[in-house]
Parts: sequence; C-alpha cells; structure tokens
Amino acid sequence: MAEPSSSQLPGTVLTAADVARITDRMAHQIIENTARGGFEVVLLGIPTRGVPLAHRLADRIATFAGVQLPVGSLDITLYRDDLRLRGVRPLAETVEPDGGIDGRTVILVDDVLCSGRSCRAALDALTELGRPRTVQLATLIDRGHRELPIRADYVGKNLPTAPEQKVRVLMTEVDDVDAVLVEDAVLVGDQ
Repeated sequence: MAEPSSSQLPGTVLTAADVARITDRMAHQIIENTARGGFEVVLLGIPTRGVPLAHRLADRIATFAGVQLPVGSLDITLYRDDLRLRGVRPLAETVEPDGGIDGRTVILVDDVLCSGRSCRAALDALTELGRPRTVQLATLIDRGHRELPIRADYVGKNLPTAPEQKVRVLMTEVDDVDAVLVEDAVLVGDQ
C-alpha cells in the first residue's frame, strides 16, 4: 500500500512543496545575514526533526551560495526543565560540527518554536561545546505561546494555533513524508 501524500494527511497545513519552498527561503535569509561575516557559521540541529532540517538548510545554502556550512546536532534532553514531568526519554546524539563552535556564529535549528523552553535548554547544552561568537535560532514553524523571552532569527512560517492544539512537523528522513499538521487535542472522554 502506498504512503499517503502530504496533502492527503488529516490536518495538513503545509505540504511537501510548501516545506521545500519555505526551506529555500530560510536558506536565502541565512545567506543574506551571514555572508557579511565570511560564512563563519555552523548549523546545530536539535533532535529529532531539527537535525534533518539543518542538513537541508546546509544543502540549499551550498546550492545557492556555493558554501558548505558544517552541520552538527545538539542533544538537549538532560538540559530540559520538564524531565521529572515527562518520564524517561532516550538520549539523542550530540555531534560537534567540523571546526567546533568557538568564535563562530551558531544557528540552532529546530522544527517548532512554541514556549521557548527547548531553545533555553539548547543554550544551556551549547555551553558544554564551547563559546560561540553569536547564537541565532532558525525554526520551520513559530506557533507563538512563548513562556520565555526567546525569538527566532529565521522563521519559515508563523502558524498561530490554540494552546491545546499540537503542531506536528513530518520530515521524510524520519517520517517518510514532508508535511506540517495541526491536530486538535483529544480529550480523554472523546476516545
């Protein structure tokens, strides 16, 4: 049986074509803002879907600007402030990009920005790797509902949602399809 296309999934707000177009636009914005500094930039994806997004951005930047940015991943699990609330979760891998992060612009890449707590955890985890010159944030979806004073430098799409809704980013590398879905919360009595 064939996998459904992204436009056939319930709650689809962005299709695979939309995700590709948005990723291209974000790559152009990163080029525009970092070329002045000679591309002393590294991309650090926050697992799970921030990592493939970081690789895609690096690939598109290489296509558009002819510069291959180093890409790594930054596990934030042990730096989260909700560890005792959510139970045991597996650790992801932190991979330091070639050349490290010291003195460079680090762009943290995540799929969805909501409360800002994952980004806060990423900033804490980043101190274990070194001391970047500056830190920026790129996110595919910004849904608002901030609990901390954190904003993204590069936003693919602002997607206002109700607090009880869930935004799911699907990426081919993890989910076999590219899409962004908005799902309504399922109440216990509705099942």
